[in-house]
Amino acid sequence: MKALRRLTVRAAFPPELVKLGEIVSNLRWSWHPDSLDLLESVDPELWQSCGHDPNKMLGEVSAERLAVLARERKFLRRLDDVHEDLTDYLQRPRWYQHQSESDPLPDSIGYFSPEFGIAEVLPQYSGGLGILAGDHLKAASDLGVPIIGVGLLYRAGYFSQSLTRDGWQLERYPSLDPQGLPIKLLKFDGQPAHVSLVLPEGRALHAQVWVAMVGRVPLLLLDSDIEDNDVPARQVTDRLYGGGKEHRLEQELLLGIGGVRAIRAYCAASGAPAPQVFHTNEGHAGFLGVERIRELVESEGLSFGEALQAVRAGTVFTTHTPVPAGIDRFPRELVAAHLAGLPGVPVERILALGQEHDPTIFNMAHMGFRLSQRANGVSVLHGSVSRKMFAELWPRFDSAEVPIGSVTNGVHAPTWMSREILEIAEREAGAEALHEGTGWNAIDRVTDKELWSVRRLLRERLVTEIRRRMRASLLQRGMSEAELGWTSSAFDPDVLTIGFARRVPSYKRLTLMLRNPERLKSLLLHPERPVQIVIAGKSHPADDGGKQLIAQMVTFADDPAVRHRITFLPDYDIGMARYLYWGVDVWLNNPLRPLEACGTSGMKAALNGALNLSIRDGWWDEWFDGENGWAIPSADGVPDAERRDDVEAAALYDLIEHQVAPRFYDRASGGIPARWVQMVRHTLKTLGPKVLATRMVRDYVEQLYAPAAAFADRLATGTYAAARSLAHWRSGVLAAWPGVTVLHVDSQVDGDDPALGSVLHLRAEVALNGLRPDDVDVQAVYGTVDTEDQLTGIRSVSLTLADPIDGTSWFAGEVPLQRTGLFGYTVRVLPNNDLLASPAELGVVATA
Repeated sequence: MKALRRLTVRAAFPPELVKLGEIVSNLRWSWHPDSLDLLESVDPELWQSCGHDPNKMLGEVSAERLAVLARERKFLRRLDDVHEDLTDYLQRPRWYQHQSESDPLPDSIGYFSPEFGIAEVLPQYSGGLGILAGDHLKAASDLGVPIIGVGLLYRAGYFSQSLTRDGWQLERYPSLDPQGLPIKLLKFDGQPAHVSLVLPEGRALHAQVWVAMVGRVPLLLLDSDIEDNDVPARQVTDRLYGGGKEHRLEQELLLGIGGVRAIRAYCAASGAPAPQVFHTNEGHAGFLGVERIRELVESEGLSFGEALQAVRAGTVFTTHTPVPAGIDRFPRELVAAHLAGLPGVPVERILALGQEHDPTIFNMAHMGFRLSQRANGVSVLHGSVSRKMFAELWPRFDSAEVPIGSVTNGVHAPTWMSREILEIAEREAGAEALHEGTGWNAIDRVTDKELWSVRRLLRERLVTEIRRRMRASLLQRGMSEAELGWTSSAFDPDVLTIGFARRVPSYKRLTLMLRNPERLKSLLLHPERPVQIVIAGKSHPADDGGKQLIAQMVTFADDPAVRHRITFLPDYDIGMARYLYWGVDVWLNNPLRPLEACGTSGMKAALNGALNLSIRDGWWDEWFDGENGWAIPSADGVPDAERRDDVEAAALYDLIEHQVAPRFYDRASGGIPARWVQMVRHTLKTLGPKVLATRMVRDYVEQLYAPAAAFADRLATGTYAAARSLAHWRSGVLAAWPGVTVLHVDSQVDGDDPALGSVLHLRAEVALNGLRPDDVDVQAVYGTVDTEDQLTGIRSVSLTLADPIDGTSWFAGEVPLQRTGLFGYTVRVLPNNDLLASPAELGVVATA
């Protein structure tokens, strides 16, 4: 008989062990070595069988074992030390607190994401977006940045992956018991805090709020599986990225609108300051801006337009996708039906925020940009791709001027670095300097012998894990014990090991290495320089194309001739990822350029001394330097997709055969590959400080959060007087803009010949259509001109008001002639207001 519900019954802690519960209740243990050692010592066998889940372990440990620990003086001393360290970590002022002493910084930031990858014990993530969000919270905690995370609690999380005998992906959704997770219900006045949303046809969506403590950062997770809901509403938070359009829309409404309400409830219950800045990690949480507009309309009496300006000033939007298919788009009528019950906010105004070229569609990314004054991609290249991809929102602006910046992602070193590499780095550089991004040059003090010895140890550990997982997967696929004797010698701790693991959409090209199977076999079975490859990844349950790619890879890896050198491991998650990042020698990444937004997996491998072998996409495009790995040539100009894959696969094979493997096996005396170890050392020194999530979060604070908070404060001052003024000014400028025209441009060069170093004098007559001269910025724009008279490498200089005339105004200025060759210029007019973060913000420009 199947149980209706389940819960975890724990033995009561003896008074001496109460601190153990406090340590486990904060997820900081998941990246803190001393905490992990302490927890393992509670019951080493149970720790292993429970998958390193302390909540599960403490739910199964016997009262007798706890009584023994309560009398064990050595354990109690370690318990006191770890608890004292946690208390110091949570209370001591950190980087952010020291910064805010001199520069005003936001008291709180709300960080919204549809998924968070914190630890295996809280499976609320599917891939890179969630892992990035988890690392963002951890780094914010390490730096003392006052973030409140907001997400959803998926009762089945993302799926567990297994394979059929012929390699087809199967999905299983294990039910999660919230009582067995490291979370607690948010309560207010002793009762669970609930948030509610109105749904079509008189229905409602209610949710309770769970709180996970990620170091100093609270993560609020909304859960709709409560009795107040009807059956469909209870299932809204059933699965991550599951269901059809209506199901996904209701998830995103709950995340955005419900998430803001959850933050209000948390702040009321805890006394924490309300966020001044709201950061939406991808468009899924975009409705948070709609709820904040509703709040201001209701509480401050602002109009929709006035509230929109106030909300935009304090909102940051990060886009993670370089492909239109990655954007959530909903039927416009479906969105209208779900927002009709939101009081005080006209549905047509909301629908306009998500408008795109298809009038029947509501575009979540477009709403994200229109609701935020600051936006960014997640690498320099991705920022450039995003400016082109979303250029339609800023028509008549060059893509370089589209107001989308970039903050390159980072990864949380304590989570992803092996203990051995981390201890060496902290020993030489000092823990504090290392995590602040300084001191990495101290790696030079580590001998080649020690570095190579550690790398060999980590590779051996990975091989042991591969063998274990291979055996378990083959048994699950229906093989018998008698068929699996070969797995005990599969892979080799002394063979060059390449790792490839990520989600399996087509553009990541899982099977690029299979373009020439015989060539791949020759690399795997090379008599002097063999290669072994470990592969993992999940395909979206609805993506049969991705599942087919996995099946192709599994079929190849099942071949008895090569199965000891290549494998596909199912159920890729944080637990497996650590072994891969620790143990591989080379991290392979071969997406279709430029479709990889960042690709942080290669960063995690680099932090452990692995070398990257990658297409120059995402972060690798900006940080590859020729000594930290290899760049696979990209055949960008080849229009035929099949030929492009063939060309790039051939380049990959050549690099492995002629450069990667020879360097790995080039052993000097003592068996150490000196040139390889030098690349490992260089990778740690140069990439270490760059790829840190603490660097990333500091960039967000300095480039986005602090300016957003300052602008939000300015617009809120005096009962939102500036927001009201800005909205009035904005509507006036937009109404007048069709009549703003550059009527005439006069120019004169010093002397008769435009020589290098001379000056071009410009005067421009502009019709302002009722606007004041200080409402606009009249600019001379100049640069190199091509054969089609297009300006490149442009620069601009503002012209000053020279001579107002009835109905028009003259503006004048000078342009320096500082380059030889073809030179071009024009004059344009932009809106001008010091409350704009970018002159392109209104999306209008008048050009001569």
